[in-house]
Amino acid sequence: MSDDNGDTSKTHYICQTYVDAKGTKGAPAGVKIDKQFQYSTAQEAESRAERASQSPDCAGADAYMIVEDSSSGEISAPTFLVRIGNVPEFDDF
Repeated sequence: MSDDNGDTSKTHYICQTYVDAKGTKGAPAGVKIDKQFQYSTAQEAESRAERASQSPDCAGADAYMIVEDSSSGEISAPTFLVRIGNVPEFDDF
């Protein structure tokens, strides 16, 4: 997390991993969120996503950033830094 230009916003760098999910009651199989890790830099989040994606249990991993407005509590849409493996479509995020 870091302050942006002294204003009231904070940038959060996140690595999110996914595991395969079985379809239920006729729904197709897909992926579900497994773990989330927060880092202080984009490089740390990207590196974790790359390492996590090498695990046989990991279906995929995202590293992304969001900006939080501390005064209003609003959070921006994610800006993806790296997407590796089987990850959900952006609309599903």
